[in-house]
Amino acid sequence: MYRIKDVYALEVLDSRGNPTIEVTITLNNNIKGSAIVPSGASKGFKEAYELRDNDKNRYLGKGVLKAVNNVNTIIKNKLIGMDVTNQLLIDKTLILLDGSKNKENLGANAILGVSLAVAKAAANYYNIPLFKYIGGINAKVLPTPLMNVINGGAHSSSTIDFQEYFIIPANFKSFKEALRAGSEIFHHLKDVLKENGYETNVGDEGGYAPLCKNGNIEPLELIIKAIKKASYIPGKDIFLGLDVAANEFYNENTKTYDLKKSNEGSKTSNEMIDYYIDLVNKYPIITIEDALNENDIEGWKKLTLKLKDKIQLVGDDLFVTNKEILSEGIKNNIANSVLIKYNQIGTLSETLAAINLAKSNNYSTIISHRSGESEDSFIADLAVATNAMQI
Repeated sequence: MYRIKDVYALEVLDSRGNPTIEVTITLNNNIKGSAIVPSGASKGFKEAYELRDNDKNRYLGKGVLKAVNNVNTIIKNKLIGMDVTNQLLIDKTLILLDGSKNKENLGANAILGVSLAVAKAAANYYNIPLFKYIGGINAKVLPTPLMNVINGGAHSSSTIDFQEYFIIPANFKSFKEALRAGSEIFHHLKDVLKENGYETNVGDEGGYAPLCKNGNIEPLELIIKAIKKASYIPGKDIFLGLDVAANEFYNENTKTYDLKKSNEGSKTSNEMIDYYIDLVNKYPIITIEDALNENDIEGWKKLTLKLKDKIQLVGDDLFVTNKEILSEGIKNNIANSVLIKYNQIGTLSETLAAINLAKSNNYSTIISHRSGESEDSFIADLAVATNAMQI
């Protein structure tokens, strides 16, 4: 009764109103599992390939009917009758069926939708929570939330180059209390923005997107005010984090970081490193993601050497949840943490392989959303299943 009877996909909309794919797996006993694939706006160059229709007459070319059709024909025909509990075999079958390096033929969105839905159907077959199915009896730690409260970069029209500013309630006894603190600070931040004459428009990910006057440091000052206004102590109760998304403003021709949105000018790799050191010394920042371009390996080595013992240096576009790329990063001693986004790699098995490699080399892991999300809460289960500690 655990055999796959049907595989069905359809086109649905994500949190930005763009098309994405939902897949439902049905077993012989009619138990089902469904999953929706997220999509990012800021992407690493080595991410698995997201198949779009490029038909300008539908959804500005962003439709996913090709990916849907691949699931409903090629993938379905291959998976019918397979053991839904054999995740590794199914994922390997999907990878071989695609046959390309980056899942360009079937589309990583088609493959991932199936892979995640398989895990959900298997969990439902055993009638256990998804986190317990993936993680077993050792899945027991709720993560610390990293909460994105100001949006810049590619995620808003604000005058901020850095993509995300987040608060980290890291000194609380329970997830419940950490969540409450984050919510309170977020609402106080709105008051702080209003009091200081800023608009309270929001970006792609629901964080505020103020038109700042004094560059990329200004959001940090505003968040510190909100933390204090909410009666918490910066650097004790609440810490700060950045997702710089440096790929977005890196100039390949000049090899400089062009901070155009904030009018802070161009900086060399060494100048960016000094910039971050100054920020870490001045503010309670404990994590910086994608501080430099993914190909600026020498810069990453210098940055890691200078800050690895002070803060978490996270590779997102740098590692794209890819075990082979992460392995090279570990060999080169760059970063000390990896962001986990399963649509960067395309299957649950490959995602778990990247997490295991990171943990075995003392790299921390952060389970992450994408800016185009849905009501699918798979990442919450994944964070607990793998004891990732952060989400």
